[in-house]
Amino acid sequence: HLQESESENKLDGETASDSESKSDFGGSSPVATSDDTPEVLNRALSNLSSRWKNWWVRGILTLAMITFFFIIIYLGPMVLMTIVMCVQIKCFHEIITIGYNVYHSYDLPWFRTLSWYFLLCVNYFFYGETVTDYFFTLVQREEPLRILSKYHRFISFALYLTGFCMFVLSLVKKHYRLQFYMFGWTHVTLLIVVTQSHLIIHNLFEGMIWFIVPISCVICNDIMAYMFGFFFGRTPLIKLSPKKTWEGFIGGFFSTVLFGLLLSYVMSGYRCFTCPVEFNNDTNSFTVDCEPSELFQLQEYNIPVVLQSVVGWKTVRMYPFQIHSIALSTFASLIGPFGGFFASGFKRAFKIKDFANTIPGHGGIMDRFDCQYLMATFVNVYIASFIRGPNPSKLIQQFLTLRPDQQLHIFNTLKAHLVDRGILGSLEDA
Repeated sequence: HLQESESENKLDGETASDSESKSDFGGSSPVATSDDTPEVLNRALSNLSSRWKNWWVRGILTLAMITFFFIIIYLGPMVLMTIVMCVQIKCFHEIITIGYNVYHSYDLPWFRTLSWYFLLCVNYFFYGETVTDYFFTLVQREEPLRILSKYHRFISFALYLTGFCMFVLSLVKKHYRLQFYMFGWTHVTLLIVVTQSHLIIHNLFEGMIWFIVPISCVICNDIMAYMFGFFFGRTPLIKLSPKKTWEGFIGGFFSTVLFGLLLSYVMSGYRCFTCPVEFNNDTNSFTVDCEPSELFQLQEYNIPVVLQSVVGWKTVRMYPFQIHSIALSTFASLIGPFGGFFASGFKRAFKIKDFANTIPGHGGIMDRFDCQYLMATFVNVYIASFIRGPNPSKLIQQFLTLRPDQQLHIFNTLKAHLVDRGILGSLEDA
């Protein structure tokens, strides 16, 4: 029995330090989540082996989630932002609950209250920044919003400082180390969940295509890697996820790149997907109407000579965004899965199968979004590095809110700069 327990510990990657850390938590660890498959599916699939039963359950629930995804896209950006917020709260709840199962055993005060309080503070800070950035004219038009916007960062800091002081007051003798551990747990969770869900919304404002294509690529890679691994998988990929195989990893990569190219081609032809999401002050609603940028206008590209004999073409017409989609789908296939591996390591550390049992056959919401958060960060960095430039309309909005003497100073400075470069003179001659 001792040898068996030692082998189990080695399988899970535990060391002596892991056992010591358990003793700090009172010897308890979260209980693995149970199967929550609907009874109707259990009855319908009762004659199948557990392997094929799991395949059908995952498949049916995946189709249901994809259908729900299409519905919320149809409902527009406001619904999408609301869903992102709901997903963020649920993911935060699942991770914090794991910590609470350990922390609660000591009956130490305020941990759950403080965790949700810090979530509120961080969301107030991030979404306040977003409102000020994207709804600048609306903020300036309403006096209460203008005051909140002006002192937003100070208010955010004061709220966080209140929570910090509450944490210090909650410290209990002999349990300091555990309490600081959970304080760090909460903040790392906030960093992983809230910060990156905020980036997802920023991507959405750049155009729904920057929201839909990356998310769809991650979904496609997850599905195709599972399919290739299920039918052809033979070679283990990584010890953290024993069921992951090289066959699934490689098959998922090529399938996702092809899917990204096709999806980008279809979506690039529709303004509702390519135009930035902007707030219309006249109608007090979101609009997605614009003249498509060069990214979403068909261009002709020369095919490399080496490939001309293979495909039989010399040129190809495609949208520039499709080239960017190759970068997005490549990241979703090669780097995105490491978000899942990270989550697998986290779950193994606490000996749980899933973060929760919200979705039968899939686990919790965090089990489905572990790769999405990593993808959101990449897309935001990619847009900032290679796509986004200064926004003239936002600069003008801010310019108009300045005092007349400040506006005049900027005007004279800009005029002198244009004259020095010879631009203003040529315009006057014209």
